[in-house]
Amino acid sequence: MNSNISLLFPILFPMLCGIAVGLIPALKDEKRRRVFVLTALSISFLLTISQILLPEASLYVCTLAPKAEISFAVDAVTRFFAGLIAFMWLMSGIFSFEYMKHEKNHNRYYCFYLLGEGAMLGVAFAANYVTMYLCFEWMTLMTLPMVLHSQTEDALKAGMKYLLYSFAGAFAGLLGIPFLVRFGTTLDFIPGGVLDMTLVQGHETLLLGVAFAVILGFGAKAGLFPLHAWLPTAHPVAPAPASAVLSGVITKAGVIAIIRVIYYQFGAAFLRGTWMQTALLCTALVTIFMGSSMAYREKILKKRLAYSTVSQVSYILFGLFLMNTTAMTGSLLHVLCHSVVKDGLFLCAGAIIYKTGKTDVEELTGIGKEMPVVLWCFTLCALALIGIPPMCGFMSKWYLALGSLSSSIPVISWLGPVILLISALLTAAYLLPITIRGFFPGEGYNYSALVKKEPNAWMLLPLILLAALAAFTIFPQPFLAMVENVTASLM
Repeated sequence: MNSNISLLFPILFPMLCGIAVGLIPALKDEKRRRVFVLTALSISFLLTISQILLPEASLYVCTLAPKAEISFAVDAVTRFFAGLIAFMWLMSGIFSFEYMKHEKNHNRYYCFYLLGEGAMLGVAFAANYVTMYLCFEWMTLMTLPMVLHSQTEDALKAGMKYLLYSFAGAFAGLLGIPFLVRFGTTLDFIPGGVLDMTLVQGHETLLLGVAFAVILGFGAKAGLFPLHAWLPTAHPVAPAPASAVLSGVITKAGVIAIIRVIYYQFGAAFLRGTWMQTALLCTALVTIFMGSSMAYREKILKKRLAYSTVSQVSYILFGLFLMNTTAMTGSLLHVLCHSVVKDGLFLCAGAIIYKTGKTDVEELTGIGKEMPVVLWCFTLCALALIGIPPMCGFMSKWYLALGSLSSSIPVISWLGPVILLISALLTAAYLLPITIRGFFPGEGYNYSALVKKEPNAWMLLPLILLAALAAFTIFPQPFLAMVENVTASLM
């Protein structure tokens, strides 16, 4: 691979723009700030696309200590996640230009919004464990102010929980570095893993325990049980565009880290068929069922969507933990589906809150009469999350079920599809009633007081685009080809 300093551009550019928003007084003007942030997000997206379309490249930055380097690279995983990150950050950013009018401290929000994008892209472009870990921690610190943004008592409590859970998980993730230095050949990301089996012999149980702790730790960011509780606490208090990236994008940092740990460090061949794999699969299935059950019982809309994220991201982890090609394909397809759909759902919730002030599900009766475009977008995204064909969730869950059925672990092979089906039914039970009551409020609805409350183009454009993308399985080949390319590099 060729050394290419331009790999730093997608990472540093949004960070520098974020600092500029925080420091330049002229950008306190709303119109100037909007133009600047939109330009920054657009250029960041183009810079990211320009890098992931080029041949594989790497960049060594510096050495922190023996076997601890800062370096970045482009590989199949980078291409898959970096483009998704930049696109979703752009969509939520466009939506926020109108939504943030009813919030305070706009410059501070956009400062950390752009800093968070740069850190998240750093996780995707990282070429080794140390670089990924540092960017992972930086991302936590840069996204924390978005949770704290309103500075209410609830926001402060949520921010503390987000920080504590993230640091606890990252501490477990840090555990992997000394053991991989001792029993591995490098901390660079090498497909198939880096363990030196001559050194590993006799220490298999120890390394499996370390791998389990590391994966569980990074799983905190992905909402994996038992480190999931920050999600339903942080989402309701954060601004809706921040909730969208927290759910649809930032949770994927945990997914990226777990992919790197399993398939590029310890190696799937070493982990496959062990007690650790079974334990991780059971944990993922518990999280899927628990998240859907809690979402079904929850009455606050954004909190319901947060519990839904706990469940849906563990679909992705379940596929990763199965460690076979079919399940991996389903897992990566669900990364695309969940990012698009959950961003769309949270932005729909934000549009409703912005225009009506309603936050509880019970208050949304008749909302489809007031905001039909928003509720249609919500409905399309809901159908995709449930997995109803031809929406995107159908294809990803189909591959996950097939991957589970082909597993060599006896109970998991049939229990996996059963839990996936039950979770899909629960997803329908907590999302579709919002649509039904929204469009068909019943005889008690006061039609004489009906006032249209559709948001403006800044909000509607991202909603319509994300809702349209939720049906990407109508034209599946480009997405399947992209996912299969990543899968081929891992398995």
